[in-house]
Amino acid sequence: MSPLPLPPVAAPYQLPFHYGALHNIGVDFLVDPGPVREVLAKQHPALTAADFGGQALVSLNYQLYFAQYPSGGGITQEIEVNIIAYPTAAADRLPQVSYPQYAQGYDQSKLLGIARIHVLCDNPLAIDAGRVLYAEPKYPGWFKADMPSPNGPAGETWNIRCHAADLASDGSIQQRDVALFSFSADLNTLRPVTANNTPITGYGTEPGGKALAGPMNVYQPYHWYDLTVPAASDRARLTVHHETGALGQDLTHLIGNTPPTGAWTFQSPPVAAHHRPYYLP
Repeated sequence: MSPLPLPPVAAPYQLPFHYGALHNIGVDFLVDPGPVREVLAKQHPALTAADFGGQALVSLNYQLYFAQYPSGGGITQEIEVNIIAYPTAAADRLPQVSYPQYAQGYDQSKLLGIARIHVLCDNPLAIDAGRVLYAEPKYPGWFKADMPSPNGPAGETWNIRCHAADLASDGSIQQRDVALFSFSADLNTLRPVTANNTPITGYGTEPGGKALAGPMNVYQPYHWYDLTVPAASDRARLTVHHETGALGQDLTHLIGNTPPTGAWTFQSPPVAAHHRPYYLP
């Protein structure tokens, strides 16, 4: 078998893409595998849904990140709706891991990756890059987010709300007053586990049907929270506000009323601090 060529890097992009800062929360749901297999077969036919004790895994992944460019900087928010999957052709190389083991990075083959089903984003450049570089099903959205911050009250509470948007003729994001879905996680008083779970393999399928994989490295550990323990009961939830759209239908079909199983967070540490002023005599 001859080696495969590398996917092309479309101009004007260059890889790897470097993040200047990243703030990230994921919420995982162990669900009925039937709907997951159905959706996955339509969007990523080269992949098979991972099996965790007879259940499949759907993961919501919110990111707020900063990138520095030669001409300045950019801030982007996005949410991925992912199915954890692996290449069907590589099934004989797959390690057997439980969900907690997967969440903590035990799968060092990195065959278990994220098959993107929906990706909503508020940055036109990031939408285009995701589509042409990684074959992401990426389209406009906008967000309201409350999250832990050293510049805010202490705590570990996340509230993420996703709204519909359009790509205007001038290339900008046009916000619409339509709430799509939201999720929240109150992680206060819960004890996290340090998880070295990257690189995260992201799977995409090009319009012609060719599957590709792109790894993402995060250079510090995540925090993973087990939401099945008694202290975590009702600490996180998903709400679908627009059930008739394609995204709402998929979320309802895939997750429904299933409670979350785990949450994971990452926040870039501060690199500088501007201190309180003082009076001169």
